Amino acid sequence: MIPYLLFATFIGLLFHGIHRKVIARIQGRPGPPIWQEILHTLKFSFKETWIPKTASQTLFVAVVFVAIGIWSGALYVLLSGGSLLLLFGVYLLHKIVEHGMGLSSGSPYGKFGAIRSVISAASELPLFVTVIAIYLFTRSLSIADIVAYQEMYGPLLIVAFPAAVAMYLIILSKMHYGPFSIIEAKEIVSGNMTEHFGVWRAGLEVGYALKTYVLLYAFVLLFIGQLPLALMLLVMLLVLISLSFVCAITPMLSPYDTVTVQSLVTGALVIYIVILVVVMG
Repeated sequence: MIPYLLFATFIGLLFHGIHRKVIARIQGRPGPPIWQEILHTLKFSFKETWIPKTASQTLFVAVVFVAIGIWSGALYVLLSGGSLLLLFGVYLLHKIVEHGMGLSSGSPYGKFGAIRSVISAASELPLFVTVIAIYLFTRSLSIADIVAYQEMYGPLLIVAFPAAVAMYLIILSKMHYGPFSIIEAKEIVSGNMTEHFGVWRAGLEVGYALKTYVLLYAFVLLFIGQLPLALMLLVMLLVLISLSFVCAITPMLSPYDTVTVQSLVTGALVIYIVILVVVMG
């Protein structure tokens, strides 16, 4: 499992670099090399590290290890074909990490990021609908059963397209430089990550790399099915590039516009679920 965690971290960091490169190219800029995020993480690993005097020392450090731990656990759930509810639970725990990260530093910028993490909780609402829609089709919340269903009946991407769109928006809400990235907007410096530097920042970069890998892997696995690793990575890359394109051409929304958009999407998906329940009995 440890070698695969290292592999997933490397791919996740590489995907972050590709994400920045694609956005830059679409916006007419050269952009950094695609391995830039890997270099950043290595650089932070060797920088001088301390804890700000205003920080809650225990929480300041704990959120770093929790971020790595929960996404490592999520990766294990995916690979072992565990319950989709566990993956959903990890996603909700990440929201607590985001909030705790901002509050722990004592920085006003971090606190603004923490407040915005609560506001952005609306982005979790489509996840409920995604889980319900998948269950209505497969009658199971086991990832192994969902994969087996697609092997027999074809990809859920075709028959449950609105649920796939909901999952896509969930991933978009967690992408850097996206329309829903209000937690780390430039007007609040780096938001909830502002005061985490050195080894702590490197740890967070590792956790976020695992998060990106897990979310992209989960999207492909849940809506297309199990693929050979090379093909899986290719499809994940294509999904990432499409997300980067959206991030490049859309402005960052205000916190309240973010909630409005996510709530409207959730409302539309609830109607979709009601129709599914009526049609499928």
